[in-house]
Amino acid sequence: MVDSVPPADGPPSSDTPPPPRAEADAPSAGWKREVLAGLTTFLTMSYIAAVNPDILAATGLDREALVTATVLAAAFGSMLMGLVARLPYALAPGMGINAFFAFELCGARGVPPEQALGLVVLSGLIFLLVSATSLRGNIAEAIPEHLREAIAGGIGLLLAVIALKNAGLVVPDAGAYDPQEAPLAWRTMLGVLDGRHLIFALGLLLAAGLHRRGKAYAFLASIGLCTVLGVAFDPGGWIERPERIVAWPKADLLFAADPVGAFEFTLLPPLLTLLFTDLFDSLSTFLGVARAAGLVDEDGRPLRVERALLVDAAATLVSGIVGTSPATTYVESTAGIEVGGRTGLTAVVAGLAFLPLAFFAPLLVMVPPFATAPVLLLVGAFMLRPLTSLGERPLEEFLPVVLVLLLIPTTFSITHGILIGLLLHPLLFLLAGRASAVRASAWVLFALAAGLLSMEFGG
Repeated sequence: MVDSVPPADGPPSSDTPPPPRAEADAPSAGWKREVLAGLTTFLTMSYIAAVNPDILAATGLDREALVTATVLAAAFGSMLMGLVARLPYALAPGMGINAFFAFELCGARGVPPEQALGLVVLSGLIFLLVSATSLRGNIAEAIPEHLREAIAGGIGLLLAVIALKNAGLVVPDAGAYDPQEAPLAWRTMLGVLDGRHLIFALGLLLAAGLHRRGKAYAFLASIGLCTVLGVAFDPGGWIERPERIVAWPKADLLFAADPVGAFEFTLLPPLLTLLFTDLFDSLSTFLGVARAAGLVDEDGRPLRVERALLVDAAATLVSGIVGTSPATTYVESTAGIEVGGRTGLTAVVAGLAFLPLAFFAPLLVMVPPFATAPVLLLVGAFMLRPLTSLGERPLEEFLPVVLVLLLIPTTFSITHGILIGLLLHPLLFLLAGRASAVRASAWVLFALAAGLLSMEFGG
């Protein structure tokens, strides 16, 4: 997922020596410790089995089928990472990119869900190609660190807005709301409080407190508490109680993707958004998590990062096939690493642990939006962490960061935020006398962004 770990460009500084190097398949790790690490990672990120269907249900897709798709994507991606890359990194449908899929791609743009899933398949194929060639490095170097942080932060703010919406603290303004023209015409509801808002506040405090204490079950406990309280105090009919708790998984979305229908020139901007977001998300997570785990070489580079990126790309491709937004590597993998996970067995165990959840889809579907809102808000807040030094940056870096941060949540468009950032970066550096610091590939992306923005707004 897009996360709070900042990119760790370059080798570690001499002031902070890296942790002891640990090969991913070191026999001394111990299988019992690896199993415990895998279960810890699963527990930390299992909230996605409830949160992802809740977000993607805005597209009109069946929530129980979305639970199955989410579980399959997480299981496949995590197990493939463990078996192929032999690394303790777990995958699942990414936070932020799922909001893009639901609210921009299918919402504001009106793309049918099957066609949007086809776009995920295409982005996965392109991601595989990019990961297997030198294009990966060229694209990564073309976008500077401050823009990558701004994109992650903007997505974090978007998640926070969605959290407030799900909690009922902001609602669409009926007088101004038009999903095609003004995707974010909201008005606050702070003067019309009800039980949902109190439950949201309690869930937020619980999640924040447990997370601060390092509890792996922090998010899961918050979702569980909010759901139980919602069931117990449900005067407004907030929760639709299931007729059963366990059921055979619904696979309605398996192979529902329409990649042929996604071959439209007008869908090029969102296709590039899927590709760029997935690529930068994966790179930053690999760099940060590998550093924390000591899974780096003598130069501080992550071990087997090429294989890991190929697995991440394959997971994106499979996500579209099974019926969900792209899967990506989760920073929550550090929870398992902290208890000793160093081999691919950790990721395999985490992936296997997801599979039983498919049989509890009716129970997961019962989770109301206000129960997942505290988790959405905290995840969004964590994505802002790399921006703590924002005020120290020169104007040519500060200005595009601020604009991207503002544009993504206020337009509900990650695409437009990225394109504006790509457009402003080389221009502002040129005006500031720092043209030599702009890579040639950044000018290529500048021309691409200009063309795509012209296509977007030129009619």
